[in-house]
Amino acid sequence: MSPQDIETFVGTTGALRSIIMSSPQPTNFTAAGLRFLTALPVFNEEKHVDRVLDEVRKYATDILVVDDGSTDGTGACLAERDDISVVTHEQNQGYGAALKTAFEYAIVHRYDVLVTIDCDGQHEPQRILALVNACDPNSNYPADIVSGSRYLDPDAEVNKAPMDRRRINLQITEELNCRFGLNLTDAFCGFKAYRVQALAVLHPQETGYAMPLELWVQAAAHRLRIIERSVPLVYLEEERTFGGALDDGDTRLRYYHRVIDRAMEACQKAFALQDESKSGSGAFQGTFPEACL
Repeated sequence: MSPQDIETFVGTTGALRSIIMSSPQPTNFTAAGLRFLTALPVFNEEKHVDRVLDEVRKYATDILVVDDGSTDGTGACLAERDDISVVTHEQNQGYGAALKTAFEYAIVHRYDVLVTIDCDGQHEPQRILALVNACDPNSNYPADIVSGSRYLDPDAEVNKAPMDRRRINLQITEELNCRFGLNLTDAFCGFKAYRVQALAVLHPQETGYAMPLELWVQAAAHRLRIIERSVPLVYLEEERTFGGALDDGDTRLRYYHRVIDRAMEACQKAFALQDESKSGSGAFQGTFPEACL
């Protein structure tokens, strides 16, 4: 990726941008020579953060924690560790904003693969390498995005998931598949691996919890290669909430629909601009699959 590509993607300014640009260079390699970064977005995870990081550390050397303005003891826990890199948002900006910071960091430091894993203890870090290796360009079917799925296994105990969350996940996943020609079973799992070169064509704007839905729309438009890998269905804290109005399922569903619709409209506008330019070298290169409704 050229310096110009990096500048195009990294829109962060000020102190945060300086931190991203000046952080340590990568040292983590797979057997195939892939450099990978494992990133954890966190917000008020004092209860889990040390235990989760200790587990992640067994399977990854380069670890980035994006502290999205935590107000509990998370920051103090992170400050005690010398085995991770930390980027801190001074104020809470949202799950999507934390992921975008991780994307920027991975691009700036020229990693081959970025793994994202949540810090609530629901994901198994021992699966990190399997996700990374699925992005190996020398594999039989190298993926641009490898997404964990809690529902890919037909024997998954789906009743473990809170009913409201399972219902909304199923509905949104089916809508994404129908509208954008995808073949997903779990649109919301935060355990993913991204080929960093593929990240450079994605330009997320949503800062909230629905940002991954925006990415699915953009990934479909760019015809990125997406595969899923089965991961266990674990809910350690059923009382965990989204916060505010999003705790209401219908409100949350409307929010998801707004983000998806807005992402599709943005892509369609980019298509139109590309058609007008006829240059073949526009910033947005892609079309939605013909199967899209």
